[in-house]
Amino acid sequence: MLLIATFVDKLLMMNDKMMSNKLIAIIGPTAIGKTAMGIQLAQHFKTEIISADSRQFYKEMTIGTAVPNKEELTAVKHHCIQHISIHEAYSVGDFEKEALQILNRIFKKNNIAIMVGGSGLYVDAVCKGLDVFPKVTPEVKATVLKIYESEGLAALSQILKEKDPKYYEKVALQNPQRVIRAVEVCLSSGQAFSSFLNKEKEKRPFEVVKIGLHANRQIIYDRINLRVDLMIQNGLIEEAKSVYPNKQLNALNTVGYKELFKYFDGEWELDFAVSEIKKNTRRFAKRQLTWYRKDETVTWFNYQDSSNKILEQIL
Repeated sequence: MLLIATFVDKLLMMNDKMMSNKLIAIIGPTAIGKTAMGIQLAQHFKTEIISADSRQFYKEMTIGTAVPNKEELTAVKHHCIQHISIHEAYSVGDFEKEALQILNRIFKKNNIAIMVGGSGLYVDAVCKGLDVFPKVTPEVKATVLKIYESEGLAALSQILKEKDPKYYEKVALQNPQRVIRAVEVCLSSGQAFSSFLNKEKEKRPFEVVKIGLHANRQIIYDRINLRVDLMIQNGLIEEAKSVYPNKQLNALNTVGYKELFKYFDGEWELDFAVSEIKKNTRRFAKRQLTWYRKDETVTWFNYQDSSNKILEQIL
């Protein structure tokens, strides 16, 4: 009798666990197949997808950001894809707020939602929440921007090294946005940027299941090279030309566009620009993997594993 009662208790606990709201996040390096896997899982659970790829937010960028095609977008309802313009200010905080609102709507009709993302910071913003930083004054913003424009990123990196050596050692120093943001916070608050990181955050009202797709490095690189070739064939040069007049915008400071802008400016030959797109995309994939591998909650699968195998793990 005791065994039966224990078994029933376990069943009740399992049922309660299954009924709780869950966000399944499909992560991994660029070109690994996250879009296809996300669609398969969303179709199985009859649910919707939120894109956490920050490059796919913009209406004017389609080919260079590998936005899902019409068939994929029709197969499953997607959110946060080409929903803003490159001319609009849109931060990771804006995305966090919007994504949580969308999840709230999805969970009213389905206890499972899918998120597909290549941008680790944006995935973490939804799954864990963002660190809270002090407000940066307009005067500090203007000062930092002036230094960046007149002396370059190296000058700001040196300031960061002096103000926050801990963050200097781990930040991607070639990323202007992150260096500028860190220097702004240091100068505004008088404290190290790193002192505001990793504070305890409010617990999310849903469980997160992180599924990672991976392959050996050469396969990832080969897939990236092939994808770039297909982008060029499908009209990336023409797409980059259409946004070229706005090349100073932050949204366009991204791989696939900034290299072609140098070609349009006469600084590079086309073949070299394309090779740089491939090289910089490979570097981006490497940074993605470095970010994700720090997360011990990710369950990793080979990119060729079937959705059935992944479903077994989820269930």
